[in-house]
Amino acid sequence: MKKQEFLEGVKDGLPICLGYFPVSMAFGLSAVLSGMPIWATILISMTNLTSAGQFAGVNQLVAHGSMIELAFSTFIINVRYFLMSLSVSQKADSKMNIFKRLAVSFGITDEIFAVSVQRKCAVSATYMAGLILISYAGWVGGTVFGAVATSVMPEILSNAMGIALYGMFIAIVIPPAKKQKNVMITVLLAMSLSLAFNFAPYLSEISSGWATIIVTVAVSAFAATLFPIVAVKEGNCNEN
Repeated sequence: MKKQEFLEGVKDGLPICLGYFPVSMAFGLSAVLSGMPIWATILISMTNLTSAGQFAGVNQLVAHGSMIELAFSTFIINVRYFLMSLSVSQKADSKMNIFKRLAVSFGITDEIFAVSVQRKCAVSATYMAGLILISYAGWVGGTVFGAVATSVMPEILSNAMGIALYGMFIAIVIPPAKKQKNVMITVLLAMSLSLAFNFAPYLSEISSGWATIIVTVAVSAFAATLFPIVAVKEGNCNEN
């Protein structure tokens, strides 16, 4: 029974693994090209399963930002995982003790959360282990590939690959922004504030770390106030 649950988790997590690989490869490439050692880049992905948080954290480290900036920016970017972990804990079966819950909470990401909460039955530690481990393998594996690739590929090619990160973000943002006006407004506001913190008098004197924190909080508060998400009632889910 446990083996079957583990394999179900692996099966459900395989698409996440495949999706994580190119994103984490872009992270490995950009981090090493920014000056991070290969071992440190890989260690970051092994101890942090969060794309946006890792990109922001590396930017802070490369820019020699303070530890307070690093802590605040990564906290604000990743604070949503608190709520996701709480939600998943409500679907955990009674056999999942506190230590297993802590282990599961380490692997909670947007995609893993979405898959786990959509299960009709309670999620077990065995199922979550399969779901998280295969996704984790894709994330770390992609980082290793991207980080190591920078040392073997020609410099002109590795520099060109640096734009992969920007292409990835454009591919993520543009489709929903074209379909939803609220997303478009939020993106444009974030871009405008970011430009202001780069070029406007006085604002440009604020460090990049605090600028990221201010923009994130301000835009998130604006979007949450003007564009609240309407809750949808869930029906009863019974397994056949």
